[in-house]
Amino acid sequence: MKSSIVRTLSCAPPCSYWRPRCSMAGQLEGVPLADTVKAGEKMLKLNGLGLRKKAVFKVYVGGLYLETPSKDSGAILASDQAKAIRLHFLRDLTKAQLVEAFQEGFDANAKEAAAQKAAFDKMLALVPDVKTGSTLTFTYLPGKGTTLQVADKELGVFEGKGFADAVFSIWLGSKPPSEDLKKGMLG
Repeated sequence: MKSSIVRTLSCAPPCSYWRPRCSMAGQLEGVPLADTVKAGEKMLKLNGLGLRKKAVFKVYVGGLYLETPSKDSGAILASDQAKAIRLHFLRDLTKAQLVEAFQEGFDANAKEAAAQKAAFDKMLALVPDVKTGSTLTFTYLPGKGTTLQVADKELGVFEGKGFADAVFSIWLGSKPPSEDLKKGMLG
């Protein structure tokens, strides 16, 4: 299935895999996020948004979208429901910087790291450099897997709930990139 991400500021016609509606639910650091997005046949609601900072630098705004809003990160990870995390970058980052950050999060949080390592390495190989204003989206759909998208381009799909748990634990696990980011995403 060809998928695309429609920028949150556009109100595109139907037919996209990841489609925000025109109304915006939240804004952080000047980045508006849609109140709902469509992932496959599921409508996901913005659960919360947070800011990732590293030292004094603002890196990205992250939005968590769920079928059923929740403040419980353990329940979110345990549920076999559609979910998405969208990262809107506030600065340019190289592939190496992103891979290092994602790898740190994976190593610190993934419960079945050894079982997911090969697939995670394949996903990391697809991660590109990003520019200010770029988006990366991780979308999990039961029965399909976890899709990595950059802007409107699908880069890869990785099967299994275990893989989704490992990826989403980067932000929702016990050692997220920052507690403020996790708290924001949990609403």
